Amino acid sequence: EVQLVESGGGLVQAGGSLTLSCAHSGFTFDDYAIGWLRQAPGKEREGVSCISGSDGSTYYADSVRGRFTISRDNAKNTVYLRMNSLKPEDTAVYYCARGCDFGPYYYGLDYWGKGTLVTVSS
Repeated sequence: EVQLVESGGGLVQAGGSLTLSCAHSGFTFDDYAIGWLRQAPGKEREGVSCISGSDGSTYYADSVRGRFTISRDNAKNTVYLRMNSLKPEDTAVYYCARGCDFGPYYYGLDYWGKGTLVTVSS
């Protein structure tokens, strides 16, 4: 069964850093992109970052570009999202998903994790 599990969320001070992990199983990693999305209270879900399974190319939303870094450890079947210079507006539930349908990509999101909460205090 396809499964994705996020971890690493928590409370962090503005300006600090946090790394999220997405452990995935049940599919061949190099056949799929992995996306990170987030949903803040009262707002719609938005795409944050994607990494392709074929060549490792990446995409970042304008709001996080230069602060966040996505990476993949294929041996561990894990995708990471390193978040630096965190701002209160980054507070949200962060989800990883198989696929990426935002930015320059057009692959559907068919499986999701349960999410991990990131809270950035001022």
